[in-house]
Amino acid sequence: MSVDLKAISKRNLARDLGLIAVGSLLFAVGLNCFMEPNGLAPGGISGLAITLRAAVLALGGPNLPVGMQTLVMNALLMIVAARVGGASYVLRSLAGIVLSSVFIDLLAPVLPVLASDDLLLAALWGGVVCGVGLGIVFRAGSNTGGTDIICQILARHTPIPVGTWVTITDLMVVAISASVFSLENAMYATIAMFLMGKVIDMVIDGPSRERVAWIISREQEAIARSILDDLDRGCTEVLARGKYTGESRPMLFVILGREDVTPLKTIVAEIDPDAIVVITEAHEAFGEGFRKIEGDRGL
Repeated sequence: MSVDLKAISKRNLARDLGLIAVGSLLFAVGLNCFMEPNGLAPGGISGLAITLRAAVLALGGPNLPVGMQTLVMNALLMIVAARVGGASYVLRSLAGIVLSSVFIDLLAPVLPVLASDDLLLAALWGGVVCGVGLGIVFRAGSNTGGTDIICQILARHTPIPVGTWVTITDLMVVAISASVFSLENAMYATIAMFLMGKVIDMVIDGPSRERVAWIISREQEAIARSILDDLDRGCTEVLARGKYTGESRPMLFVILGREDVTPLKTIVAEIDPDAIVVITEAHEAFGEGFRKIEGDRGL
């Protein structure tokens, strides 16, 4: 049976554009309700735009809409992005940049200002809402532009990794904002920035549900049979050898759901209380019994 890869790619692209729109909308809500009106500039180009707008207004200058600023700044960066990524990447990036910028300025006059008397509350909720929005955008293979592109270029020409550059540039923006707003605002903006990053990771990767168990026991056959029958989980036998004794013995490798950890401990405790069991978190698990792995979204 032949598979129409182009049709699948088009459906994926349409789905992703919808997700990008939803994520951009949420990001704009978080920025307009919690961040910008409370003087919180949590790094990136949006944080720089918030700071620049406040600085110009304080000097009696014109009102520079945050969305318009981010669109202009990102237009220059997209020239670089077009050389780095393919057509699908550029299209998704353009969608994220344009939609987030338009939503920011479009919703600013109509959205209420929330937590105006509590900077901590504004930082927490701003970080969560913006983080969810950006996480949805990133999960759809897009971005909202910003300093990430610059950081990728810097990482290619220096020994400093991308993540470190992102942190450096974001902290620089927060430091600049302290001179316009206050040191207290900058400290709360740092909290929002940290929380935003954590929420983005959770949205992209999802909560870690899977666990990996390594079991070393002389009763591995009985334990394996109980795992197969009682937990309805597969397990793999790996041949291992102790360096101290030089003795070879099988070791069981099992991928579990979070809810299976306690039953597994009970099984091992009943069959071999002296068994060695190591349980760790798995970042992701795909395949039979777990999530279906998705292919490349490229066109």
